Amino acid sequence: MKFNVNQADLQKSLNYCQGVIEKRSTLPILSNVLLDAGNSNLTITATDLDLIFIHKIKDVKILEEGKTTTQSSIMYDIVRKFNSGKLINFSYEGNNKIHLESENSAFNLNCIDPSEFPLTNENFNQNEFSLNSKHLLKLLNKCKFSVSNDETRHYLSGIYFHQTQTDEKFYLTAAATDSHRMSISKLLLTNKIDFEPIILPKKTIFQLCSLLEDYEGEVKVSNIKSKIKFELNNSILISKLIDGKFPNYLQVVPRENKKKLEANLKIFLDSVDRVASVSLDKKDGVKFNISKNILNLSVNNTNSGDGKESFEVKFDHDLDISFNSRYLIDIASQLNGDIIEIYFKDTGSPALIKDPSDFDSIYVVMPMKA
Repeated sequence: MKFNVNQADLQKSLNYCQGVIEKRSTLPILSNVLLDAGNSNLTITATDLDLIFIHKIKDVKILEEGKTTTQSSIMYDIVRKFNSGKLINFSYEGNNKIHLESENSAFNLNCIDPSEFPLTNENFNQNEFSLNSKHLLKLLNKCKFSVSNDETRHYLSGIYFHQTQTDEKFYLTAAATDSHRMSISKLLLTNKIDFEPIILPKKTIFQLCSLLEDYEGEVKVSNIKSKIKFELNNSILISKLIDGKFPNYLQVVPRENKKKLEANLKIFLDSVDRVASVSLDKKDGVKFNISKNILNLSVNNTNSGDGKESFEVKFDHDLDISFNSRYLIDIASQLNGDIIEIYFKDTGSPALIKDPSDFDSIYVVMPMKA
Protein backbone atom coordinates (compact mmCIF):
# COMPACT_ATOMS: atom_id res chain seq x y z
CA MET A 1 0.00 0.00 0.00
CA LYS A 2 1.33 3.40 -0.95
CA PHE A 3 -0.45 6.76 -1.26
CA ASN A 4 -0.07 10.53 -0.82
CA VAL A 5 -2.76 12.51 1.01
CA ASN A 6 -3.28 16.16 1.91
CA GLN A 7 -2.58 16.89 5.59
CA ALA A 8 -5.72 19.03 6.14
CA ASP A 9 -8.04 16.40 4.64
CA LEU A 10 -6.54 13.62 6.76
CA GLN A 11 -6.58 15.69 9.95
CA LYS A 12 -10.27 16.52 9.48
CA SER A 13 -11.15 12.87 8.94
CA LEU A 14 -9.12 11.64 11.94
CA ASN A 15 -10.62 14.39 14.09
CA TYR A 16 -14.09 12.91 13.49
CA CYS A 17 -12.72 9.45 14.33
CA GLN A 18 -11.61 10.65 17.78
CA GLY A 19 -15.26 11.16 18.73
CA VAL A 20 -16.09 7.53 17.89
CA ILE A 21 -13.15 5.57 19.27
CA GLU A 22 -13.25 4.73 22.97
CA LYS A 23 -10.18 5.90 24.86
CA ARG A 24 -9.99 2.82 27.07
CA SER A 25 -10.97 -0.04 24.79
CA THR A 26 -10.12 -3.56 25.96
CA LEU A 27 -9.75 -4.68 22.33
CA PRO A 28 -6.63 -3.15 20.73
CA ILE A 29 -8.18 -3.24 17.24
CA LEU A 30 -10.92 -0.82 18.41
CA SER A 31 -8.24 1.80 19.11
CA ASN A 32 -7.26 1.60 15.44
CA VAL A 33 -8.65 3.12 12.28
CA LEU A 34 -8.95 1.08 9.10
CA LEU A 35 -7.15 2.70 6.16
CA ASP A 36 -8.29 1.45 2.75
CA ALA A 37 -6.55 2.95 -0.31
CA GLY A 38 -8.07 2.24 -3.71
CA ASN A 39 -9.81 3.81 -6.74
CA SER A 40 -8.26 7.25 -6.03
CA ASN A 41 -9.96 7.27 -2.62
CA LEU A 42 -8.70 6.83 0.93
CA THR A 43 -11.48 5.37 3.07
CA ILE A 44 -11.03 5.69 6.83
CA THR A 45 -13.22 3.68 9.22
CA ALA A 46 -13.52 3.91 13.02
CA THR A 47 -15.82 1.95 15.33
CA ASP A 48 -16.59 1.23 18.99
CA LEU A 49 -18.92 -1.65 17.93
CA ASP A 50 -22.02 0.49 18.65
CA LEU A 51 -21.09 3.28 16.25
CA ILE A 52 -19.35 3.03 12.87
CA PHE A 53 -17.92 6.09 11.12
CA ILE A 54 -16.74 5.85 7.51
CA HIS A 55 -15.12 8.84 5.77
CA LYS A 56 -13.93 8.96 2.19
CA ILE A 57 -11.15 11.33 1.07
CA LYS A 58 -11.43 11.68 -2.69
CA ASP A 59 -8.80 12.36 -5.36
CA VAL A 60 -5.96 10.79 -3.37
CA LYS A 61 -2.85 9.79 -5.30
CA ILE A 62 -2.78 5.99 -4.89
CA LEU A 63 0.53 4.49 -5.92
CA GLU A 64 -0.28 1.01 -4.62
CA GLU A 65 -3.68 -0.15 -3.38
CA GLY A 66 -4.11 -1.91 -0.04
CA LYS A 67 -5.44 -1.69 3.49
CA THR A 68 -4.17 -1.78 7.06
CA THR A 69 -5.06 -0.48 10.55
CA THR A 70 -3.07 1.71 12.91
CA GLN A 71 -3.72 3.48 16.21
CA SER A 72 -6.01 6.43 15.63
CA SER A 73 -4.97 8.74 18.48
CA ILE A 74 -1.22 8.49 17.74
CA MET A 75 -1.65 9.05 14.01
CA TYR A 76 -4.01 11.97 14.65
CA ASP A 77 -1.52 13.55 17.06
CA ILE A 78 1.25 13.29 14.47
CA VAL A 79 -0.84 14.46 11.51
CA ARG A 80 -2.20 17.55 13.26
CA LYS A 81 1.38 18.63 14.10
CA PHE A 82 2.50 18.47 10.47
CA ASN A 83 2.36 21.74 8.51
CA SER A 84 -1.15 22.43 7.30
CA GLY A 85 -2.00 21.50 3.74
CA LYS A 86 1.26 19.66 3.00
CA LEU A 87 1.35 16.22 1.40
CA ILE A 88 1.85 13.19 3.65
CA ASN A 89 3.36 10.12 2.03
CA PHE A 90 2.19 6.75 3.39
CA SER A 91 3.68 3.36 2.62
CA TYR A 92 3.05 -0.10 4.07
CA GLU A 93 5.56 -2.74 3.14
CA GLY A 94 4.76 -5.51 5.59
CA ASN A 95 6.34 -6.14 9.04
CA ASN A 96 3.20 -4.67 10.66
CA LYS A 97 4.53 -1.11 10.30
CA ILE A 98 3.16 1.80 8.30
CA HIS A 99 5.62 4.51 7.29
CA LEU A 100 4.49 8.13 6.99
CA GLU A 101 6.56 11.16 6.17
CA SER A 102 6.00 14.82 5.43
CA GLU A 103 8.72 17.39 4.74
CA ASN A 104 11.51 16.56 7.22
CA SER A 105 9.51 14.21 9.49
CA ALA A 106 9.24 10.44 9.26
CA PHE A 107 7.39 7.95 11.48
CA ASN A 108 6.82 4.21 11.59
CA LEU A 109 3.61 3.18 13.35
CA ASN A 110 2.54 -0.28 14.49
CA CYS A 111 -0.29 -1.94 12.57
CA ILE A 112 -2.81 -4.70 13.25
CA ASP A 113 -4.00 -6.93 10.42
CA PRO A 114 -7.12 -5.41 8.78
CA SER A 115 -8.90 -8.80 8.85
CA GLU A 116 -9.34 -8.28 12.61
CA PHE A 117 -11.24 -5.02 12.10
CA PRO A 118 -14.98 -5.50 12.83
CA LEU A 119 -17.21 -4.49 9.91
CA THR A 120 -20.94 -5.02 9.43
CA ASN A 121 -22.75 -5.19 6.15
CA GLU A 122 -26.50 -4.74 6.63
CA ASN A 123 -28.84 -3.67 3.88
CA PHE A 124 -30.24 -0.27 4.84
CA ASN A 125 -31.81 0.55 1.50
CA GLN A 126 -35.41 0.23 2.58
CA ASN A 127 -37.08 3.10 4.50
CA GLU A 128 -34.76 5.76 3.06
CA PHE A 129 -35.58 9.48 3.20
CA SER A 130 -33.63 12.74 2.98
CA LEU A 131 -33.34 15.74 5.30
CA ASN A 132 -31.64 19.10 4.90
CA SER A 133 -28.43 19.00 6.96
CA LYS A 134 -29.01 22.36 8.68
CA HIS A 135 -32.62 21.48 9.56
CA LEU A 136 -31.50 18.18 11.09
CA LEU A 137 -28.72 19.96 13.02
CA LYS A 138 -31.24 22.46 14.40
CA LEU A 139 -33.49 19.62 15.54
CA LEU A 140 -30.62 17.91 17.36
CA ASN A 141 -29.39 21.15 18.97
CA LYS A 142 -32.87 22.01 20.25
CA CYS A 143 -33.07 18.72 22.15
CA LYS A 144 -29.61 17.37 22.96
CA PHE A 145 -29.07 19.34 26.20
CA SER A 146 -32.17 17.71 27.75
CA VAL A 147 -30.86 14.16 27.28
CA SER A 148 -30.49 12.31 30.59
CA ASN A 149 -27.16 11.20 32.06
CA ASP A 150 -28.90 8.68 34.33
CA GLU A 151 -27.69 5.27 33.14
CA THR A 152 -30.29 3.43 35.20
CA ARG A 153 -32.98 4.76 32.85
CA HIS A 154 -31.21 4.06 29.59
CA TYR A 155 -34.31 4.87 27.51
CA LEU A 156 -33.89 8.55 28.49
CA SER A 157 -30.23 8.71 27.46
CA GLY A 158 -31.00 9.70 23.89
CA ILE A 159 -33.35 11.70 21.67
CA TYR A 160 -36.68 10.11 20.74
CA PHE A 161 -37.45 10.54 17.04
CA HIS A 162 -40.84 9.72 15.56
CA GLN A 163 -43.17 10.83 12.80
CA THR A 164 -46.17 12.94 13.79
CA GLN A 165 -49.06 14.38 11.82
CA THR A 166 -50.95 17.66 12.26
CA ASP A 167 -53.82 18.19 9.82
CA GLU A 168 -52.36 17.16 6.44
CA LYS A 169 -48.75 17.88 7.41
CA PHE A 170 -46.15 15.32 8.49
CA TYR A 171 -43.28 16.08 10.87
CA LEU A 172 -40.15 14.40 12.15
CA THR A 173 -40.55 15.13 15.84
CA ALA A 174 -37.77 14.93 18.43
CA ALA A 175 -38.13 14.83 22.21
CA ALA A 176 -35.62 14.51 25.06
CA THR A 177 -35.97 14.68 28.82
CA ASP A 178 -33.96 14.02 31.98
CA SER A 179 -37.20 14.25 34.06
CA HIS A 180 -36.23 17.76 35.25
CA ARG A 181 -36.61 19.44 31.88
CA MET A 182 -37.85 18.50 28.44
CA SER A 183 -37.28 19.69 24.88
CA ILE A 184 -39.64 18.99 21.98
CA SER A 185 -38.96 20.14 18.44
CA LYS A 186 -40.27 19.14 15.04
CA LEU A 187 -39.24 19.39 11.40
CA LEU A 188 -41.72 19.62 8.54
CA LEU A 189 -41.36 16.77 6.05
CA THR A 190 -42.10 17.11 2.35
CA ASN A 191 -44.24 13.97 2.55
CA LYS A 192 -45.00 11.00 4.76
CA ILE A 193 -42.02 8.70 5.41
CA ASP A 194 -41.73 5.05 6.37
CA PHE A 195 -40.09 5.50 9.77
CA GLU A 196 -40.50 3.54 12.98
CA PRO A 197 -39.93 5.48 16.25
CA ILE A 198 -36.31 5.30 17.50
CA ILE A 199 -34.17 6.50 20.40
CA LEU A 200 -30.83 7.86 19.13
CA PRO A 201 -27.97 7.48 21.66
CA LYS A 202 -26.21 10.51 23.10
CA LYS A 203 -22.77 9.67 21.66
CA THR A 204 -24.26 9.35 18.16
CA ILE A 205 -26.05 12.69 18.57
CA PHE A 206 -22.84 14.59 19.34
CA GLN A 207 -20.90 12.82 16.58
CA LEU A 208 -23.66 13.60 14.08
CA CYS A 209 -23.74 17.26 15.18
CA SER A 210 -20.01 17.67 14.56
CA LEU A 211 -20.42 16.21 11.05
CA LEU A 212 -23.45 18.37 10.24
CA GLU A 213 -21.72 21.57 11.36
CA ASP A 214 -19.21 21.12 8.52
CA TYR A 215 -21.71 20.04 5.88
CA GLU A 216 -24.39 21.70 3.79
CA GLY A 217 -26.65 19.51 1.68
CA GLU A 218 -28.97 16.56 1.96
CA VAL A 219 -28.56 13.81 4.54
CA LYS A 220 -29.89 10.39 3.57
CA VAL A 221 -31.41 8.56 6.53
CA SER A 222 -32.32 4.88 6.56
CA ASN A 223 -33.02 2.52 9.42
CA ILE A 224 -33.51 -1.15 10.06
CA LYS A 225 -34.83 -2.61 13.29
CA SER A 226 -31.93 -1.87 15.63
CA LYS A 227 -29.67 0.48 13.64
CA ILE A 228 -29.79 3.76 11.77
CA LYS A 229 -27.59 5.08 8.98
CA PHE A 230 -26.84 8.70 8.08
CA GLU A 231 -25.17 9.38 4.72
CA LEU A 232 -23.56 12.72 4.04
CA ASN A 233 -21.53 13.57 0.96
CA ASN A 234 -18.28 11.81 1.95
CA SER A 235 -19.23 10.38 5.35
CA ILE A 236 -21.41 7.58 6.67
CA LEU A 237 -22.46 7.16 10.31
CA ILE A 238 -24.10 3.89 11.37
CA SER A 239 -25.38 3.61 14.92
CA LYS A 240 -27.07 1.07 17.12
CA LEU A 241 -30.30 2.39 18.66
CA ILE A 242 -31.35 2.40 22.30
CA ASP A 243 -33.59 -0.55 23.05
CA GLY A 244 -36.40 0.72 25.25
CA LYS A 245 -39.71 2.53 25.35
CA PHE A 246 -39.68 6.31 25.58
CA PRO A 247 -42.35 7.62 27.99
CA ASN A 248 -45.46 9.42 26.77
CA TYR A 249 -43.89 12.87 26.90
CA LEU A 250 -47.07 14.69 25.81
CA GLN A 251 -48.61 13.92 29.22
CA VAL A 252 -45.98 16.17 30.80
CA VAL A 253 -46.62 19.23 28.62
CA PRO A 254 -48.53 21.72 30.82
CA ARG A 255 -52.03 22.51 29.55
CA GLU A 256 -53.21 24.96 32.19
CA ASN A 257 -50.37 27.46 32.33
CA LYS A 258 -52.21 30.72 31.75
CA LYS A 259 -49.83 33.19 33.43
CA LYS A 260 -47.65 34.43 30.60
CA LEU A 261 -44.35 36.21 31.15
CA GLU A 262 -42.75 37.92 28.17
CA ALA A 263 -39.17 39.20 28.33
CA ASN A 264 -36.39 40.38 26.08
CA LEU A 265 -34.38 37.21 25.40
CA LYS A 266 -30.91 38.78 25.59
CA ILE A 267 -31.67 40.65 28.83
CA PHE A 268 -33.19 37.51 30.35
CA LEU A 269 -30.28 35.26 29.34
CA ASP A 270 -27.59 37.73 30.44
CA SER A 271 -29.31 38.42 33.76
CA VAL A 272 -29.78 34.77 34.70
CA ASP A 273 -26.18 34.06 33.70
CA ARG A 274 -24.88 36.97 35.81
CA VAL A 275 -26.77 36.19 39.02
CA ALA A 276 -25.88 32.51 38.64
CA SER A 277 -22.18 33.45 38.70
CA VAL A 278 -22.31 33.45 42.48
CA SER A 279 -23.13 29.74 42.35
CA LEU A 280 -20.01 27.74 41.55
CA ASP A 281 -21.77 24.77 39.96
CA LYS A 282 -24.79 26.62 38.54
CA LYS A 283 -27.03 24.16 40.39
CA ASP A 284 -28.30 26.62 42.97
CA GLY A 285 -31.83 27.70 42.31
CA VAL A 286 -32.31 31.11 40.76
CA LYS A 287 -35.33 32.54 42.50
CA PHE A 288 -37.95 34.43 40.49
CA ASN A 289 -39.91 37.00 42.45
CA ILE A 290 -42.33 38.41 39.87
CA SER A 291 -44.78 41.21 40.46
CA LYS A 292 -46.55 43.31 37.85
CA ASN A 293 -44.09 43.84 34.98
CA ILE A 294 -40.97 43.40 37.16
CA LEU A 295 -38.85 40.25 37.44
CA ASN A 296 -36.51 40.10 40.43
CA LEU A 297 -33.85 37.39 40.15
CA SER A 298 -31.76 36.25 43.10
CA VAL A 299 -29.29 33.48 43.93
CA ASN A 300 -28.08 32.72 47.42
CA ASN A 301 -25.15 30.39 48.04
CA THR A 302 -24.05 29.75 51.60
CA ASN A 303 -20.43 29.20 50.55
CA SER A 304 -19.90 32.06 48.12
CA GLY A 305 -22.49 34.81 48.60
CA ASP A 306 -25.58 36.10 46.88
CA GLY A 307 -26.60 38.08 43.79
CA LYS A 308 -29.68 40.03 42.71
CA GLU A 309 -30.91 41.59 39.51
CA SER A 310 -34.19 43.17 38.33
CA PHE A 311 -35.57 44.09 34.94
CA GLU A 312 -38.85 44.91 33.24
CA VAL A 313 -41.03 42.17 31.75
CA LYS A 314 -44.66 41.83 30.69
CA PHE A 315 -46.53 39.99 33.45
CA ASP A 316 -49.85 40.67 35.16
CA HIS A 317 -49.56 38.44 38.25
CA ASP A 318 -47.54 37.92 41.44
CA LEU A 319 -45.45 34.74 41.64
CA ASP A 320 -42.46 33.27 43.51
CA ILE A 321 -40.76 30.29 41.88
CA SER A 322 -37.21 28.86 41.62
CA PHE A 323 -35.40 27.09 38.76
CA ASN A 324 -32.04 25.48 38.12
CA SER A 325 -30.16 28.30 36.39
CA ARG A 326 -28.27 25.91 34.10
CA TYR A 327 -31.55 24.63 32.66
CA LEU A 328 -32.77 28.14 31.89
CA ILE A 329 -29.47 29.13 30.27
CA ASP A 330 -29.43 25.95 28.12
CA ILE A 331 -32.95 26.62 26.84
CA ALA A 332 -32.60 30.37 26.35
CA SER A 333 -29.37 29.80 24.39
CA GLN A 334 -31.32 27.78 21.80
CA LEU A 335 -34.04 30.37 21.16
CA ASN A 336 -33.83 32.22 17.87
CA GLY A 337 -35.86 35.42 18.25
CA ASP A 338 -35.72 38.51 20.47
CA ILE A 339 -38.40 37.41 22.95
CA ILE A 340 -38.76 34.54 25.45
CA GLU A 341 -42.23 33.52 26.66
CA ILE A 342 -42.65 31.58 29.91
CA TYR A 343 -46.06 30.25 30.94
CA PHE A 344 -46.68 29.53 34.62
CA LYS A 345 -49.46 27.86 36.57
CA ASP A 346 -48.27 28.18 40.19
CA THR A 347 -45.14 27.92 42.36
CA GLY A 348 -44.95 24.12 42.36
CA SER A 349 -45.89 23.34 38.74
CA PRO A 350 -43.65 23.00 35.68
CA ALA A 351 -43.19 26.04 33.46
CA LEU A 352 -43.68 26.00 29.69
CA ILE A 353 -41.15 27.98 27.63
CA LYS A 354 -41.82 29.06 24.06
CA ASP A 355 -39.97 30.92 21.34
CA PRO A 356 -42.38 33.18 19.41
CA SER A 357 -40.05 32.97 16.40
CA ASP A 358 -40.14 29.15 16.34
CA PHE A 359 -43.56 27.55 16.76
CA ASP A 360 -42.03 24.11 16.19
CA SER A 361 -40.15 23.99 19.52
CA ILE A 362 -41.30 24.02 23.16
CA TYR A 363 -39.55 23.39 26.49
CA VAL A 364 -40.75 22.31 29.92
CA VAL A 365 -38.83 22.99 33.14
CA MET A 366 -39.62 21.66 36.59
CA PRO A 367 -39.30 24.22 39.40
CA MET A 368 -36.91 23.64 42.28
CA LYS A 369 -38.25 23.14 45.77
CA ALA A 370 -37.72 26.33 47.69
